[in-house]
Amino acid sequence: MSYVVDNWSFDPFIIVVAFVVVLHELGLANLRRRSVAERTRKRRLNSLLFYGGLALLLVTVTSPIDYWSGDYLFVHMIEHIMIAFFAPILIVAGAPWLPLLHGFPVGFRRRLVRALLLGRLSPGLRSVGRFIVNPWTALVSFNAVMVLWHVPALFDVAEENQVIHIGLMHASLFLTGTLFWLQIIPSYPFRVKASPLWQIGAIISTNVVMFVLAMTLSLFSESSWYAVYAHVPGVGLSPYADQQIGAAVLWICGDFWAIPALAVCIRRAMDSKEGFSLGVDRLFHRDPGPPLEAFRAPAERVPPG
Repeated sequence: MSYVVDNWSFDPFIIVVAFVVVLHELGLANLRRRSVAERTRKRRLNSLLFYGGLALLLVTVTSPIDYWSGDYLFVHMIEHIMIAFFAPILIVAGAPWLPLLHGFPVGFRRRLVRALLLGRLSPGLRSVGRFIVNPWTALVSFNAVMVLWHVPALFDVAEENQVIHIGLMHASLFLTGTLFWLQIIPSYPFRVKASPLWQIGAIISTNVVMFVLAMTLSLFSESSWYAVYAHVPGVGLSPYADQQIGAAVLWICGDFWAIPALAVCIRRAMDSKEGFSLGVDRLFHRDPGPPLEAFRAPAERVPPG
């Protein structure tokens, strides 16, 4: 029980989250004045998902999870899964973008929108924005970040330097995770540009990357990768056994998010206008062939009279 009750800490991130919540509530209040009741109710329901994602981030960085992640690699893996997968899922599903924008004063909003759409740098900013939210950019960057931060040299440096650990490792996992889920979960005003079949492929390929990483950490390794966990005082679990458990966390927790997301995307592909089979044909540039109506015999015409 002490593992759960003890070792909670205050993190400055609490102040950031509090500011974001206040800003979001101000935006909801401003939007409520000009919206119909149904849309206001939907925004409030979405806000519960958004706040759930923020709460999950807070638990990750202030609870014993963060404390014990310095002693046990498998706890650190749990922390990464929460930051890169589960918190972004809730935040993207909560669609907080418009309420956050409308939480700022009107004058600031107008200057910001004018600078982005009509400013001297707006063409370049829009090009950068399109590149960042491109589905392939999101997919490649998310998997690259996940793999690179498990390279022993980079992992050890981040573990020994809190600025790199929080400002680079955790921030990049969260940001690329958010971009990844924006390609799969509708989050107004962002439009999901990727097809359901692309989403299915992205989920499967990302889960395969995690599976390969987990197998490399466990079955294909004979010793611990990370020097920072090799000499932690007071830890009875061997570094190699700790690494084996950490690999299992990556593998099993990958199924926790992948299977439900895959089921949703498969259903989405089956319900799409072109259907699942036609989508597969287009994905592989195959001729889908003539429609079924072409094989039906024409209806016999009955002469009048």
